[in-house]
Amino acid sequence: MNHQIQSSVKILLAEDDNDMRRFLVKALQNAGYAVISFDNGLAAYNRLREEPFELLLTDIVMPEMDGIELARRATELDPDIKVMFITGFAAVALNPDNQAPRQAKILSKPFHLRDLVNEVTRLLAA
Repeated sequence: MNHQIQSSVKILLAEDDNDMRRFLVKALQNAGYAVISFDNGLAAYNRLREEPFELLLTDIVMPEMDGIELARRATELDPDIKVMFITGFAAVALNPDNQAPRQAKILSKPFHLRDLVNEVTRLLAA
């Protein structure tokens, strides 16, 4: 198992649904990633300003600061950060008017945790 490689990879997760957030954290930690999670975009953004993360995994629809805005600010802080949106509203994310980072990945709900981990691993390897 290549846990050593991944454990240095830090993922910032923003998801306001508590059950969903717990599932995601567990799946990613089981895959060997270090995950820090928040239930709103603003708190996640404040953490991003303190330390670098390899990946921002964010829901789109959240209170205080939505995922699109969070992603935009995250890529301003760190142009190298990778972004993946989790959403039940893929069309929203893909709307070119909202200035979502162009290279962001979209993972539509519902999805299998295995798919999430595979997508995250693929994105980080890119």
